[in-house]
Amino acid sequence: MSITKQMHDSGRQLRIAVDIGGTFTDLAAFDESGKQLLFSKSLSTHDSLVKGIQNAMSMAKIQFEKADVFLHGSTIVINTLLERSGARTALLITEGFRDIYEIGRINRPDAYNLYFSKHEPLVNRSMRFEVEERLLADGTVHKDLNEQQVRDIAKDLRARNVEAVAIILLHSYNNNEHERRVKKIIEEEIPSAFVTTSHELSREYREFERASTVAANAYVGPRVGTYLQELESHLEQNKFRGDFYAVQSTGGLFPVSDAKQHCVRMLESGPAAGVIGAQAICSQLGLTQVIAFDMGGTTAKAGVINNSVPLTTGSALIGGYAKALPIQIPMIDIFEVGTGGGSIAALNEGGALRVGPRSAGSEPGPACYGRGGTQPTVTDANLVLGRIDAEHFLGGTMKLDVSAAVDAVSDRLAKPLNLDVQTAANGVLRIAVTAMSYAVKGVTTERGLDAGAFAMIVYGGAGPLHASAIARELGIRRVIIPFSPGHFSAYGMLFSDLRYDYVRSCFQSLSLAVFDEIERLYGEMEGTGRDAVSAATSQPKSIEFKRFADMRYVGQEHAVTVELPQQLFDNRDVDAIKHAFDEVHLQRYGTCAPKEAVQIVSVRTSVIGKMPKPPQETSPTASGNGAEKALVRTKDVFFEYAGFVETPVYDRALLSYGDHISGPALIEEYASTTVVLPTDRVAIDSFGNLDIEIGE
Repeated sequence: MSITKQMHDSGRQLRIAVDIGGTFTDLAAFDESGKQLLFSKSLSTHDSLVKGIQNAMSMAKIQFEKADVFLHGSTIVINTLLERSGARTALLITEGFRDIYEIGRINRPDAYNLYFSKHEPLVNRSMRFEVEERLLADGTVHKDLNEQQVRDIAKDLRARNVEAVAIILLHSYNNNEHERRVKKIIEEEIPSAFVTTSHELSREYREFERASTVAANAYVGPRVGTYLQELESHLEQNKFRGDFYAVQSTGGLFPVSDAKQHCVRMLESGPAAGVIGAQAICSQLGLTQVIAFDMGGTTAKAGVINNSVPLTTGSALIGGYAKALPIQIPMIDIFEVGTGGGSIAALNEGGALRVGPRSAGSEPGPACYGRGGTQPTVTDANLVLGRIDAEHFLGGTMKLDVSAAVDAVSDRLAKPLNLDVQTAANGVLRIAVTAMSYAVKGVTTERGLDAGAFAMIVYGGAGPLHASAIARELGIRRVIIPFSPGHFSAYGMLFSDLRYDYVRSCFQSLSLAVFDEIERLYGEMEGTGRDAVSAATSQPKSIEFKRFADMRYVGQEHAVTVELPQQLFDNRDVDAIKHAFDEVHLQRYGTCAPKEAVQIVSVRTSVIGKMPKPPQETSPTASGNGAEKALVRTKDVFFEYAGFVETPVYDRALLSYGDHISGPALIEEYASTTVVLPTDRVAIDSFGNLDIEIGE
């Protein structure tokens, strides 16, 4: 089944965006000729991801040959890393530094935990090889590259049937000549291997982080490259002649040719696109402080839009702080927890109830899917409590098995805990809500922000079911549910721009900064980005540049990233740059030192090619007809402290601007249901969003 929304535009004919999640594959498309937004959803087909995309296309009744842009985000990169299902990889590193990838930062967050184990490298020590060469920190050559030794290593790797090779040489961020030469030799000796170098991914210091990043890129490269090539071939077979772009973790687009080489940049492509969609909603409503919360079938993610701009970071930790493998690339700052609609609820060894991180996925899926699953999930708990309807799931195209959900909750949870089924199911939701609130705290409280001062835009198929409960947990007073939240990450891709991010390490005291040197670095990066954007087949409407600097107080180890307007450099305004840094440091850590000296560590720039986007139209006037026309039935729904309550159910498609609903209520739409708790009030705004005022 597909759904449409009437719109108006004067741009491209058909733009298609597809987001593949752990449970569902979502499609959003803008059809300019019919002035429509089209949405569809199909189960993800993990044996062949392309099959799930084609199923979604068929449901939407659109064809690739009619499209001129195809945008794509996928969980394939993060899943490959978490599942440890990547390629047989070798790591080439400067002589004497073979073990930095394994030593890491020696994180030990719990000093008294006898069972603590550190991170496990993606590349075993037996597959790490030392290369005879050495550069100094300023990039000058201390020891020449031994090319014959590299050829000997390559022959050994070929005999070991290595599929991917990662190259990380000391200080190559300042001089990449040795890395480029090693790559060329490896490609000559092993033409079939995927070869990647650290300087192609990161031009800033920190050898462990760069080693981890390039190793991850090599590890996922063959699988991601094969998948993207398979998708390209499928598009070609279906007569697609347009432009194919992948979504990066920054929310920006880059050509699929780049994605095949820099696969790790797709690490958080789907979640990042959701934040970009939330930014578009902020633009609609004039909001500047918003939490973007996404709950799908497998995980829940949160990002923050602060002062109208998504918060970004220069790295991510895969696997959590304790056992983390860092990925040093620019990305939207997203915190993720393993709690989604398909998350399995189970009793641990001590008999305590836990929810996630294991997920039933799409196969077999929750017990109520009737695909052989027997373990209770968050979706099963919602069905048991009447919050989703067995006959109307996915617009009625997918019937759910209530008895299977009841049996799963009863047999696995209620009976062992000596509880009734409803209490056990409600316990699953309470634990899930608490876990998901940690995702929001991870991008607000831990960043020095007050979650209660933000509105929250909630999306993902399971998000609106829990939005009000999560808001109550965090003291948030306003929640926005956008149109078609179950497809929102795919929808956000339609608002993405071409984007290239660059960084150069540049150690200078701010008070003695050589601005001409800094300007030269910015100019080089911006010129490279301008050329990359201009080379794209789809020409942007304009090109925008944003400048940043990583800065720290002298004596500190870690830096914070500060956005710096162009005029601060033009005016050589050291005091204003220092003040901007102090403000960011104060927000992040709760303290600053205005009298302390500051050091610039790295300079960054984002080059953004602004692409055409779907329009965001308002209804001209409020209908004033009330919500009665959208009332389709009533049903018993369980609410904590009240038990089962006869609750009105509304069809969201029949609601219009100006309608108001008081809780308790359910608002159903294709792919999602919004739970309106007692004392909540909902207003339908002029863009069709559900604007929820959270009650006491």
